[in-house]
Parts: sequence; structure tokens; C-alpha cells
Amino acid sequence: MPYGPSGTGTHPSRRSRVVTAGTFMLSWVALMWFLTALDGASGPIVREYGIQPRDTDELLDIFPAAFLHFGWDHVLANTVPLVIFGFLAALRGMGRFLAVVLVIIVTSGLGVWLTAPAGTNTAGASGVVFGLFGYLLVRGFVERDALDITAGITVLLLYGSILWGVLPTSSGVSWQGHLFGLIGGVLAAFWLRRTPPRRRRRPAPYGAGPSPWS
Repeated sequence: MPYGPSGTGTHPSRRSRVVTAGTFMLSWVALMWFLTALDGASGPIVREYGIQPRDTDELLDIFPAAFLHFGWDHVLANTVPLVIFGFLAALRGMGRFLAVVLVIIVTSGLGVWLTAPAGTNTAGASGVVFGLFGYLLVRGFVERDALDITAGITVLLLYGSILWGVLPTSSGVSWQGHLFGLIGGVLAAFWLRRTPPRRRRRPAPYGAGPSPWS
């Protein structure tokens, strides 16, 4: 283990994961804010690339729709929870994090595409927010990791009230995206769980086995 000038040990791998996760999430948010500014008040981009249900020509819009928003209030509401949940999830490695996000976007987007009312247009990162919330909530229990269980419980205590968003209680809010995003996060926790390392079988001590002369 390398040592710095003060003689204390350093953890470059852990530190680099923190930096990478933080940089990635800030870049993601910067992209969302840039697209919102580019779209302006009239919103031609989000109108074109939002999810329009059961239109096969619009099916691939489930991917860009996760980064587009209907104005500043919308993007602001998603920014803080996305940064927090994304940062905590990405600390376990960017490769798995990107796979988790992909599962969430596909599950949430397809759910909206299949079940949203006709004539609606859905966009925003809230499906990913709910998906990462669900992922963090169950990941520790799935992988039997005490630190991740603690993180999941903490997230539940601080943000558990968002679960009301999966119910059809507010007009103009895609509860379908929230619900299917949450489902996608839980599925990702199971599908992409870490495989525990295989234990090496210790060689039997000399003389412990049956004698070839018996």
C-alpha cells in the first residue's frame, strides 16, 4: 500500500471511484440543463422526442426522453435526487451503474409507452430517479452487504415520501414512469447483483486423507 508524505495510507481506487461517480453525475445534470436551455420555452425538442404511447415510430424515444424536461421547474425537481441516488449507485463501479440505468430507462420507457393515456407526451428523468431509488433500496439485501443495506435504509428515511409518486394522485404527472422506473430498479438489483467470489478449497493436510496402504 503506498504512503503519502504524512505516512498515512491512501486508497486510490476508492478515491477514484468517488471522483468518477461525482464527475459523471454532475456531467449528466449539466447535459439535462443544457438541453432544457436549448429547448427554450416552446419546447420543440421535448415535443419531438418525448414518449408518445403506442406509436411504433416513437418507440426509440424512450432513450432521449429520459434526458429531456418540460421547463426549468421540471428539471430542477429531478436534479438533486438524481445526483444523490446516481452518485451512491455509481460508487460500486461505472460499468454496472450504466447497466442499471439502461435497465431502468428501458423498463420505465416501455411501461409509459404501453400504459400512458393516448395523446400524451412523457419525458423527464423522474423514471430514472425512482429506478435508482428502488435499486438502492434493495441492493444491499440482495447482495447481503451491510454497508449497502445501511445506505438503502438511509435513502428510504430521507426520500421515502417519493413513493407516493407511483400512485395516480396528480394530473399531469406520469405515475406510470415512476412506477415502472421503480420496478426497473428492483429488477436491476437482482439481475445485476455481484457474484460472490468462489471459495478456494483448501488442500487437505498431510495424512488427513485415507491411507493408500489401508
